[in-house]
Amino acid sequence: MSYQVLARKWRPAKFQEMVGQEHVLKALVNALDDDRLHHAYLFTGTRGVGKTSIARLFAKSLNCETGVSSTPCGQCSACREIAEGRFVDLIEVDAASRTKVEDTRELMENVQYAPTHGRYKVYLIDEVHMLSTHSFNALLKTLEEPPPHVKFLLATTDPQKLPITILSRCLQFNLKNLIPERIVDHLSHVLNAENISYEEPALWLLARSADGSMRDAMSLTDQAIAFGAGVINEPDVRAMLGTIDQRLVYEMLYALASGDAKALLSAVSDLSRFSPDYNTVLGDLISVLHRIAIAQTLPEAVDNSMGDKAQVTELSSVLTAEDVQLYYQVALMGRKDLPFVPDPREGLEMVLLRMLAFRPAGAKPRAVNLQSAPMEPKAVSTEDSNSVQVASNQETAHQIIAAETGADVVPAMSNPPEEQNVSAVASEVSPAKKPESQGMEEPPPWDTDDVNHIQVEPTHPEQPPSPIQQYPDAEVYETDFSESAYQPSNVGSEATQENLTSASKPAIQQAEDSQKTSREVAVNGKIYVAIESCPNELAQIQLEHWAHLSRSIGLSGMTESLATHLSLEAVNSDSMVFHYESAQAAMLNETQQQRISDALNDYFQTPVKVEFLLGKQQQETPAQYMARKREERQALAIETIRNDAHVQSLQTIFDAQIELSSVTPID
Repeated sequence: MSYQVLARKWRPAKFQEMVGQEHVLKALVNALDDDRLHHAYLFTGTRGVGKTSIARLFAKSLNCETGVSSTPCGQCSACREIAEGRFVDLIEVDAASRTKVEDTRELMENVQYAPTHGRYKVYLIDEVHMLSTHSFNALLKTLEEPPPHVKFLLATTDPQKLPITILSRCLQFNLKNLIPERIVDHLSHVLNAENISYEEPALWLLARSADGSMRDAMSLTDQAIAFGAGVINEPDVRAMLGTIDQRLVYEMLYALASGDAKALLSAVSDLSRFSPDYNTVLGDLISVLHRIAIAQTLPEAVDNSMGDKAQVTELSSVLTAEDVQLYYQVALMGRKDLPFVPDPREGLEMVLLRMLAFRPAGAKPRAVNLQSAPMEPKAVSTEDSNSVQVASNQETAHQIIAAETGADVVPAMSNPPEEQNVSAVASEVSPAKKPESQGMEEPPPWDTDDVNHIQVEPTHPEQPPSPIQQYPDAEVYETDFSESAYQPSNVGSEATQENLTSASKPAIQQAEDSQKTSREVAVNGKIYVAIESCPNELAQIQLEHWAHLSRSIGLSGMTESLATHLSLEAVNSDSMVFHYESAQAAMLNETQQQRISDALNDYFQTPVKVEFLLGKQQQETPAQYMARKREERQALAIETIRNDAHVQSLQTIFDAQIELSSVTPID
């Protein structure tokens, strides 16, 4: 006996053997059992999802000698003849090859005659959308009012091409693509019944390549059996399909999570051996990032449709939600730009390096390999105790402040290459702990009698040096002058928001604070906001400390923004009570509350009972505090301009007016 391909051998013989399409089967089964039959049915869907199979099963149910039901016997002559394709009253028409109006008229002329052998005469017209306009017109009247012994079963992969007049005369059923999990389950069942050994990862590759079509999956399985000499294993299937190793995509994501550029480029090098379509590689990366984002938001919603649920769950705990969103957007934009690069591999590498180079504003720095490119030691000249020249870049400025003040240095917003050389990070290191330099010699000591005259020599001669003032027991936060780099959640960034420039801003900025808790320092085009350390013991915390404490406990992103809109209403020896308004209730969920509680526990190094209550805020929130300070400084700047003798002279001579909207504070 000749070999029969799996797609034909395992064609379902009854409705219960159909894989998927339950929404269609339920309607047909109920119609058959309740004898509520329509005269025309239209089955739509992509290739290989079961349109013709369902139509033949429906024809078998109509003509079974035991009666019309959803469970034909399969043993009578009508059932056997339909299964073998030789039932005289089942007229199968390939509309793709019979598109002429003459062919349709010939079919319609025979409709009036009663069935020869069966109960119904069934017309199964496949790819019905290929009929010409005149053929559809010839079909219309008969399709609307056929004789009682005639049923029309139409199948198409493109229902948009059917005239609305045809669609309105049929019951339409849209068959869905099968998910990979259903295909893998069915392939496992078939291969076990055929006594063919297989590897499950190989079946996942076949299921994904089938793109929702069961017939394609069965055909690919036949090909894989022949390719592997009767055995289906993953390497053979991967070689047959010409697909890349999906593990390389996860290697790239793990390298991004750890900030390991060497491992990242090594994964791309391994990938290039497959000569892949790099656009498809980026598409696979985007799909995995999408599933990781779902796992972070709703872990129970992650399915195993790609056979990689374990890897997705693990990566969801390694990557931050902010990084996942950034990677997704970078990959999406990079895929759009890929056709414009000289070499597709270069395009992929640049997209990955862009992911490595940037991170969301306010997010914690990634772990970056600092072993390569050791830094040169910084030279210090001590010719004059009042004027110390330090050959340095931005990293040296961090070191000077840390060495002189004993404070931790936190880069709130800087480029990743600069972050690799920062001595310590406030969000990761306790404020009381001194940073340890990596790959950098500590600058020699100098006279600290007059640190106001310390001068930092920039890397580029054209940049004017800026002094640094010593602030004992202070944490120093860095931010850019540029307005584009301003983030409302950054400590001390109100100076940035007011559009200060390095040319017009004095070296030292004193905040208008009665408690004198914050000061600003300009260094090499950056502004360093020094905030006196809050007490690190809960018993010493006062309600007014929350304005600065909220910025010191290592929060970032949306959590930090929510914390700045809370008011600290009560503090005890082991508990803190916060109030929030109804507008924050939706965002301040259990996850955000737990993050704030964990940050406070880590800061005080002791268990703290934190309560969040919906109620009126009696105390000033950190956001209100920052807004008030900005308004005070703006009002002071306007008053200073109005009282300036030169400005008043210009007003008198030229009858000038002050454009108040252009006034920005510089002190």
